[in-house]
Amino acid sequence: MDPGGLRLEPRVTRVAAIDCGTNSIRLLVTDLDPAANLQHDLDRRLRIVRLGKDVDRTGVLAPEALARTFETLHEYAAVIAELGADHVRMVATSATRDAANRDEFVAGVVDVLGVEPEVVSGAAEAGLSFDGAVRGLAGDGDAPYLVVDIGGGSTELALGGDHGVIAARSVDIGCVRLTERRFQADPPTPDQVASARADIEAGLDEAAAVVPISDARTLVGLAGSVTTVAAIHLGLAEYDSTAIHHSRIPAAQVRAISDRLLTLTHDERLAIGPMHPGRADVIAAGALVLRCVVDRAAVDHVLVSEHDILDGIAWSVV
Repeated sequence: MDPGGLRLEPRVTRVAAIDCGTNSIRLLVTDLDPAANLQHDLDRRLRIVRLGKDVDRTGVLAPEALARTFETLHEYAAVIAELGADHVRMVATSATRDAANRDEFVAGVVDVLGVEPEVVSGAAEAGLSFDGAVRGLAGDGDAPYLVVDIGGGSTELALGGDHGVIAARSVDIGCVRLTERRFQADPPTPDQVASARADIEAGLDEAAAVVPISDARTLVGLAGSVTTVAAIHLGLAEYDSTAIHHSRIPAAQVRAISDRLLTLTHDERLAIGPMHPGRADVIAAGALVLRCVVDRAAVDHVLVSEHDILDGIAWSVV
């Protein structure tokens, strides 16, 4: 009630959030009611632009990758203009952090979108992912939660509870980076898989120095590698985010699916019903990261969330 005795409507804020990663760029336009902790999505979409292609080798964002990204941003700007938004926030992550020419990227985004992208640290990225995933769990898992966000350039691990993050670390073991660095053959050879696994274990050792991974009671998996493994486990004929959200993948299935993907060619992976065409070349590396995290955390399943850093970005502005 206001001082005059009139009942006020709840404050609902319309937010446009954009997550620009190494492999994909995603948009969420959503209505948020902070008082009731409610979220009503109006538009959620993904385009795989591979902004970070070869960044691990060259140290710069390629002109063709920038062009793909700006083309997608024109599409997103039109959606935002149609739906309207009280706030627009765009966050850029691993590939942009690593690129020597990120000023060129920033200038292009401002030209298309009218706002400056925030090139966030790995710790900030992990915090946003944690908030986006945990906010909607509603009793589906027990704290402490270990949220693992397997991206194209990096993987974020954040441990915490209902009151937020206790410890977080970002490490450079993303699915695009590992594929470009280690998987020269199709399918990768046993030696190449062993090299990738060594990179992953070294990254997890680095993360474990900050994040007590084994303290987790619930492992929450985010992003396309995890949701694709979930879709394969569920036997979906095509990708279905509703079926995937808050599904569980038994640890044994994570291992079996990872092993299988590492033996398939690109065309065989592409033929899997729910596989996004832009993910077929990097899913084996992503699934291997998930397998190594599951083994390290010693959990019996992964709780899969379709809510992730994109949702965390949206909630961060209200």
